Amino acid sequence: MEQVSNEIRVRYTDAAVNAIIEGIGEDTRPLGRHFSQNEDFFLQLEGEYSVPHIPIHHDVRVPRPSQEYLSILMGVVEQVARLAPQVLKGLTYFFDPAEILRPCFFQVFRIEERWYLYLLRVDLVMRAAESTVRERGTNDTTPWYTSRRLFLEDTVIPLAEVVREDGKVMSFRVNETISQTWIGEQGRGYFVQGIWMDTDLTKFFTRLFLPRNKRTYPYYPYLCKYKTVCQALISLSPQGRASAIPWLHRALVFLAPHLDQIQEEMKNTPFSEEVPFFQALKAKVPVDWYEAWSSLRVEAYLNAADMREYKIED
Repeated sequence: MEQVSNEIRVRYTDAAVNAIIEGIGEDTRPLGRHFSQNEDFFLQLEGEYSVPHIPIHHDVRVPRPSQEYLSILMGVVEQVARLAPQVLKGLTYFFDPAEILRPCFFQVFRIEERWYLYLLRVDLVMRAAESTVRERGTNDTTPWYTSRRLFLEDTVIPLAEVVREDGKVMSFRVNETISQTWIGEQGRGYFVQGIWMDTDLTKFFTRLFLPRNKRTYPYYPYLCKYKTVCQALISLSPQGRASAIPWLHRALVFLAPHLDQIQEEMKNTPFSEEVPFFQALKAKVPVDWYEAWSSLRVEAYLNAADMREYKIED
């Protein structure tokens, strides 16, 4: 995958990897849904999967992966298809030369006249606290490890256009609804840091559409990403995707007349539910929209290493 401005380009997809996904049946497996202390989302699997040594280096200008890489990826995809079949079912793989350790899978949805891209990244970077090293890595390859925790990142992105050529998807053009999230800088000299309002916008959108007093940290269903309003799902099955994406569609329709003013408010004031503008907008959200989130629960706990983690149930 290559992102240029507001366009996500599909450079290469592999028939053999996609054949594994297409072969997934109707079976499902129990999956615990959690966030780590670092707010990374992962699935707790019933069994272990193994990730062998993966070559670290790849020229980002080369749009195709090596055959060695594809062989390794096929083995990993086969394991995930067995341990978490519903997560990959219905998706299509494509290669992102910029992030070879986070293979990409996608599905396109259409609601009325609007397109939505479901983008799933499987994170194959070894985490020492979450994995068992079978063989150390080198300067050129990652360690060979096993784990029962599958780290993922999924995002639903509103699209302006799906670009096809000879029937094949070539790129996705993002429907940018947010003009600018950069506010300014703070600090001096080497300690200058940029100030962005992405986090405040994420909190604004999430708190707007969730019931009052519903606390879901570190899970934020509505995100400011790709200069637009996106959605993060925790129901990763085909049915979960299909049922949840209309929530983003209706949220975008609701937000459209107010996005300019929301950005102006967030430029001057950190997010707070006490801001009058937020309260006025919150009062306009239909009450029945909250029903989708009524059963969502986030529970904090300490893992075996006394590190805080979060379990999500709905």
